[in-house]
Amino acid sequence: MSVTEQRRGRRIMMSPGELDAFLAGQRTCRVATVSADGTPHASALWFLWDGGALWLYSLVRSRRWTQLGRDPRVAVVVDAGEEYGELRGAELAGRVEFVGEAPRTGLPCPELAAVEGAFARKYFGVDELPHDGRHAWARLVPERIVSWDFRKLG
Repeated sequence: MSVTEQRRGRRIMMSPGELDAFLAGQRTCRVATVSADGTPHASALWFLWDGGALWLYSLVRSRRWTQLGRDPRVAVVVDAGEEYGELRGAELAGRVEFVGEAPRTGLPCPELAAVEGAFARKYFGVDELPHDGRHAWARLVPERIVSWDFRKLG
């Protein structure tokens, strides 16, 4: 993972520790994909940050999933705050790769064991993710991250 050097806004850039804590604590991201004709498409989605990758749990019959299958390039924004002085967030960009079966029915997949457990605890308050045969996993190991935390402006 590389954090893009921000020419402007270095003062408000999150440190690696701040970025990890922020991404781990947020619940919803906005995923931007590219359609066949180049039109961008943005949608909200639950996610899991594991310290090096952003895991997206998506419906496989969604426009987003179809577009990622055609073109794996993606930009994801996670942000928080209401007032100007409390705005903070990060944009993560790169290419996703699909992990595990699609749709996910719960076949053993060692690579997903920890991710699914953490996701189940974060969103459902249980230790094991219930598989509905409609969702699957895409992993984004960011090629570029840009962050901001306006609270640093004082």
